[in-house]
Amino acid sequence: MQLSDKKATLSFSDGAPSVEFPVYKGTVGPDVIDIRKLYGETGMFTYDPGFMATASCESGITYIDGDKGQLLYRGYPIDQLALNCDFLDICYLILNGELPNAEQKKDFDHQVTHHTMVHEQMQYFLRGFRRDAHPMAVLTGLVGAMSAFYHDSTDITNPHHRHVSAIRLIAKMPTLVAMAYKYSRGEPFVYPRNDLSYTGNFLRMMFATPCEDYVVNEVVERALDRIFILHADHEQNASTSTVRLCGSSGTNPFAAIAAGVACLWGPAHGGANEACLTMLEEIQANGGLSYVGEFMEKVKDKSSGVRLMGFGHRVYKNYDPRAKLMQETCKEVLESLGLENDPLFKLAMELERIALEDPYFVERKLYPNVDFYSGIVQRAIGIPTSLFTAIFALARTVGWIAQWNEMLSDPNYKIGRPRQLYTGAAEREVPTA
Repeated sequence: MQLSDKKATLSFSDGAPSVEFPVYKGTVGPDVIDIRKLYGETGMFTYDPGFMATASCESGITYIDGDKGQLLYRGYPIDQLALNCDFLDICYLILNGELPNAEQKKDFDHQVTHHTMVHEQMQYFLRGFRRDAHPMAVLTGLVGAMSAFYHDSTDITNPHHRHVSAIRLIAKMPTLVAMAYKYSRGEPFVYPRNDLSYTGNFLRMMFATPCEDYVVNEVVERALDRIFILHADHEQNASTSTVRLCGSSGTNPFAAIAAGVACLWGPAHGGANEACLTMLEEIQANGGLSYVGEFMEKVKDKSSGVRLMGFGHRVYKNYDPRAKLMQETCKEVLESLGLENDPLFKLAMELERIALEDPYFVERKLYPNVDFYSGIVQRAIGIPTSLFTAIFALARTVGWIAQWNEMLSDPNYKIGRPRQLYTGAAEREVPTA
């Protein structure tokens, strides 16, 4: 963070003295006004619901330029990373700031691979859930419970403990997600295998049974690996901010990540691809391609209550760079599995065509986002809709733990304590009889 030559001045219409604040410059992106002394000098707070104009921290992990449709992990464009790296390369990059060399890659992959098993007693904890429990309810509980099973790495003041916790979370999350899936189906758990890749191992734990092993399809493996890469981190979104806020109290990393999982469960955040697939299925049930035009007209009519899912983004005001990669991946998977005539993919392509040509959507910059195609890919692979958000949590774990670790290393970090604009009753007396 570099102090800018310019300063910001806050003036008041009632004649009160003006107040000057320092301005800081980042590597790229908007400058920020340091208002930490605002209350002390003016007795006022800022008011910013949703933190739309507030930089809550200093970070060097991920950068988004919503107007350009740009996403960078540690300075590298997401499209270059998705095409040239695997997910564990990205994990190393996000955690350490640089892509690994051959020796670092070998060592890091070995560490993750040999931490994929979970404590055997965790399966007894899992059996306390109903079989029809939502996978995100199960996953929230399992991640939080890790602090009870792995309390030898919960000293947040110890850098070695933080490193071990990071490796454990990245390594064990696929095992926990697969266990939650198997439990919901009444199938036995499948143990991880050290001779498979991170993503290949996850697919096998999901779909193998004692009766029949699962042979990993390379196209499917690459597609799911790409989904992991595209969701690994995304700046200070709701779940990441939750992890930071929770972690700022000094709690252990497993509790902080469990809080992130719980936040991600919300339909406005991690549940978006599930909602998008549901929308496509409803369009198909109402006539498919012949109904698309009528559906889009209903979307434009605000009184209809019909929403277009998978388009637009809180940050991106241009084409989501992840969506382009996901569209290509979707085609590859459907062709590989003999599903190139998948009706939902055809619906998705037609919806996108209309949205990119219709002035209503163009003027509002409602471009497809990553959720628009990722649901179709996961459905084709055989992942049930209810598990989509758990897959998102699996991928985002590395971003959460890196952001948490960065916060603890920041000399300016303090426990989070947002303020408020109080509009309730003023002080009053309790009536007496």
